[in-house]
Order: sequence, then C-alpha cells, then structure tokens
Amino acid sequence: MKTSRIARRSSRLLPGLCALALPLAGWCASSSPKAEQIERGRYLVRVGGCNDCHTPGYGASGGKVPERQWLTGDTLGYSGPWGTTYAANLRRQAAEMTQRQWLAMAQHQPMRPPMPWTSLQAMAPRDLAAVYQYLRWLGPQGDAAPRYLPPGTPPSGPAVVFPAPAGS
Repeated sequence: MKTSRIARRSSRLLPGLCALALPLAGWCASSSPKAEQIERGRYLVRVGGCNDCHTPGYGASGGKVPERQWLTGDTLGYSGPWGTTYAANLRRQAAEMTQRQWLAMAQHQPMRPPMPWTSLQAMAPRDLAAVYQYLRWLGPQGDAAPRYLPPGTPPSGPAVVFPAPAGS
C-alpha cells in the first residue's frame, strides 16, 4: 500500500513539532530521546534547587519566574570567609562549553560556597548531561555574573553575609 505525500511529510514533521512543543508537556504521545533528555534536565534543575541561586528573583517570587529567564546568573553576592561568590550564568557557561567540558567541570572542579558542589559531583553523568542539554536548549541569555571577590574585598552590591565559624 502506498502512502500519500501528505502522510510522508507529516511523519517527518511530527518529531520536530514535538520537540518545539516540549514546554506543553504531554502534547506529543511519543518524543525523541533528545526531547526526553531536555525534559529530564528541566526536572533536575527544578528538584536540584538550581534556580534558587542562579535565577534572579526566583526565591522572592516563590518560583514564579518565567522559564525563559531561568539560570541567567545573579548579581546577589554570597560573602563569607572564602570571599564573595556570585551564582554563574549557567546558560552562557553551557553555550561556551562542550558536553565533555561541562561534565569534567561538574564532576571534578571544586567550587566556592554556597554552591553545593559535592552534590553536583555525586550526580550521575547521564543526569549532568541532561542538565547540559537543557541549558543548551534554553540558549544563552543575559550577562555574566560578577567575578569572585577575594576575602577582605567588600562587595559593591547586595550580598548575603555568612559569618566566620565560631572559634576561627
């Protein structure tokens, strides 16, 4: 039995439409492995608390920041005995790295507080890859976060200040 030209075209277009409709979860009955990986990355970002620091205004709004603004870094500093750190713009960072570089950074690079880098390093490589694919799917947006400030250098903008541990 011959298939019509319309049926052949539809079968080629449907996977692309499903990938574009990903934010409308459940719209497509079946999705591609890449779409599933992106959805897994979105899930991990949500349950991992990545938006808490890496998305401006996320906590103050009760998580009501549009997804298109997620993970663009923040100018709120986290200041303590280690100096002052800022939550990186993960979307720009992922856009400038290969997946292999992203995995190496996430699995092996120690980071400064309050980043829970030990939790990041405990993630399975397939989950780190899903987060990377999700960041790439979101695309680069926003500016780079301010640079790290060494101990003794006061932040010029707003900062959460962590006191030195007792006895130090």
